[in-house]
Amino acid sequence: MRADYKFIAYLVLSVLAGVLIAWMDSRPGWDDTGITAGTIVLVSALFGYLRPSRPWIWALTVSSWIPLHAILSTSDFRMLVIMLFGFAGSYLGAAVKNNKPAN
Repeated sequence: MRADYKFIAYLVLSVLAGVLIAWMDSRPGWDDTGITAGTIVLVSALFGYLRPSRPWIWALTVSSWIPLHAILSTSDFRMLVIMLFGFAGSYLGAAVKNNKPAN
């Protein structure tokens, strides 16, 4: 069984991007929810565009880190709503790729 190295590389990059976004969001001086949410949408959309066959994976790998941090540190399950931005972005990216006209 041949491993899909491109998929694995995208998976690692999406996890790193998600962790970086969560790290930035957890900084004491950072208080810009709009930029965080927009970054999650854009990064998820990029990975959804690159690999449109599994957009749910990109939503989870990019947007699950902020809620995970909030749940572990403060038991705040309301932060799960942030994952909606990841799902919206990744499915938007996949839709754009799938509706691209062939030349």
